[in-house]
Amino acid sequence: MHTISFDVAKILAGSLVLTSFLMIYQVRLLALLNMLGIHAFILALAVAWQAHVQGAAELYITAVITLIFKSALIPAALRRIVVRFGLHREIENVASLGLVMLAGVALVALSLEVMLPVTAQADPLTRTDIALALSVVLLGLLMMVTRRNAVSQVAAFLSLENGIDLAAAGAQGMPLVVEISIAFSVLVAFLVIGVFLFRIRERFDTVDMYALDAFRGDRK
Repeated sequence: MHTISFDVAKILAGSLVLTSFLMIYQVRLLALLNMLGIHAFILALAVAWQAHVQGAAELYITAVITLIFKSALIPAALRRIVVRFGLHREIENVASLGLVMLAGVALVALSLEVMLPVTAQADPLTRTDIALALSVVLLGLLMMVTRRNAVSQVAAFLSLENGIDLAAAGAQGMPLVVEISIAFSVLVAFLVIGVFLFRIRERFDTVDMYALDAFRGDRK
């Protein structure tokens, strides 16, 4: 049973890393948001599996919160923003997609090289989840710094937060009150970001961060 538990946990965590790469690979906003929903869905499965393995009932509630808010409601609301703003266009990167993907592979290798020795005395399940969770966090950061569109940067932030949740669940559970606090914090942040993006679009007719920087330079 221990081998099965380890294998399933590794497959789910690895699938989350793979989905992070697929998010980086997307060049259309709606496709990116669809992958964000899948990303959160896999996280919900991983957390539910950890709940089963650890016998931690509160993690089932965490998985349900993840499934409802992060996999369904937030991506749907972001898609509505994209449609409302008419942002049906390609996502621009600050570097070529090939270089970004290679950088992502390097970051995954770095996270495994750093975390596996550090957690050598931990349970194998914990080691795997924490190492791969760090990979998800680093890939989210990579996506944030290489995307020029504000909506894609929001999606990158949410994927980064999914990696933090995976690490917390793998480290023998996360207190339910902490997860509820995080869920509501993300929801409030999302609402604020939604209003912020609406005002940017209304004022400048774009959400391209480089275009906004150029406009700011013109005002000086």
